[in-house]
Amino acid sequence: MKYLPYNEKMIKRGIKIADSKMYQENKIWARYSNDKVDIGEELAKVIRTLTKTVSLNKPLRALSIGSNAEPQFRILETAFRGGLYLMDVEKEALNVVKERICRQYTEQVKTICKDYNKIFINPENTKKFLKNELNNKKVDLIAMHHSLYYSEEKNWHVVINNLYHGILAPKGAMHIVLMSAESDNTQTTTWLYNHFVCKYFACRNNQNLIHLYRELKESKVFKKAQILLKTSNVYFNLNDFEKFMAVIWMIMLYPNVHNYNAGQKKEITEFVYNNFWRKKKALVQSQDHLAIYRGISVPGIV
Repeated sequence: MKYLPYNEKMIKRGIKIADSKMYQENKIWARYSNDKVDIGEELAKVIRTLTKTVSLNKPLRALSIGSNAEPQFRILETAFRGGLYLMDVEKEALNVVKERICRQYTEQVKTICKDYNKIFINPENTKKFLKNELNNKKVDLIAMHHSLYYSEEKNWHVVINNLYHGILAPKGAMHIVLMSAESDNTQTTTWLYNHFVCKYFACRNNQNLIHLYRELKESKVFKKAQILLKTSNVYFNLNDFEKFMAVIWMIMLYPNVHNYNAGQKKEITEFVYNNFWRKKKALVQSQDHLAIYRGISVPGIV
């Protein structure tokens, strides 16, 4: 039997794992990075701000868009007893949540398998969503954790506007998290993404949450809202190259956004192997947190 060199076998495994499901890749990321801890800490601050204004007797409601298998389930389920709606386009991820809902008797949690881009880009579709999915009851919190990747930046303002006015309660908050769009640090997910996307497709990451923050701050529509921004660093590492690459493919938005060919996938895998894996370097993600408070009289935090 002919054996391939050890590193070549690793490369083949790193390429093959690219075909794994997104919820499986996200599960690895959630377990071996402090991303969900970072999001959870900032989410808790948003909830604390929200509860200072909203009556303690009111059962809070929340909508998580692009929820995947929802690592923030425990925080959201306990805080939003009036209804927690988890929305994602991936059925496999929502099936994981459904099993948990049944197993832990959390009947107030509902799953919604829909593409938010097709709904919240249009005011009428947003109204129908409120009626058909939310029982005509607006929510106190809207969470978009790493979900804006799958929407064109030119549509962000419209989507946020429709959510803010059509879905968010008069006293409510939105928490949006996204990988930073620019970085000179070659150890970051931002640099890695920009490097290869620019090389293969002659473009860069234009999904800039800082730009959205500035745009909303200047908008008359959001004049009365509190809009806050914060940037943090997240670290990812584990002793399993195949799982490491699974997360790389999620970050590289394969195949939902960029469908790399065989040669490109090999080059990306070899780069990660030589520059991260062999050198035992952690992958760093610089990410931005955007909080939008509506009708909240106390100073918001993020």
